[in-house]
Amino acid sequence: MSTTAAREPIAVEADDTDDAGPRKFVPGTIGWTADDLDDPRIERAWLSGCYEIVEGVLTYMAAAHFDGGGALVELITIVKSHLRQQGIGGKFAVEADVVLNQMRVPRVDAVYLSADLLRQQQALNAASRRPRGKYGRVRVPPTLAVESVSPGHEAHDRKTKRRWYAEAGVPHYWLVDAFAKSLECLVLEGSAYRTEQLGHGADEVKPSLFPGLVIRLAELWE
Repeated sequence: MSTTAAREPIAVEADDTDDAGPRKFVPGTIGWTADDLDDPRIERAWLSGCYEIVEGVLTYMAAAHFDGGGALVELITIVKSHLRQQGIGGKFAVEADVVLNQMRVPRVDAVYLSADLLRQQQALNAASRRPRGKYGRVRVPPTLAVESVSPGHEAHDRKTKRRWYAEAGVPHYWLVDAFAKSLECLVLEGSAYRTEQLGHGADEVKPSLFPGLVIRLAELWE
């Protein structure tokens, strides 16, 4: 997804304000961490839009293109159907906040957590300073992260997030590009990703993460 720092400031009466007045929730400002999101006033501002914390910098995410969002939904639908047929547990979520470390909190287009990771995530959320719902913000490296590539912002997904997810130990990373009509499935080997499958147009892609799954790419673009 795409990012930008052009956004009007939001003043929030956060717990760590000083004599200078309330802290301003301003994209482009530095010093932000995942812990800041535990403050309910900052969290309200965070939830009012689409934001990420990029190396401690508060960053605003622009809305996705319909093409990319549509392809992503089709991809998830195909995978979920396969998981049901095979009796495989786990769960997908879209637009999920994932705490990779204190200064990196991306909003991932889609994540999949295996059944074991869901249990770990539930326990971490329950033990957190401010539990949110059943699972809360993702604090375990997800089994799979999926990003839909937006024109003009390819570097954020193909370089920055690729490096982040590898360093966080996310074992599988997929990049779906509705404009190039491609799906790239990456597998973590050591400290870096290797392209396991790369398909274009009407190709069939068979990622090892889900044995027996065949993704017919033409279905993503139709």
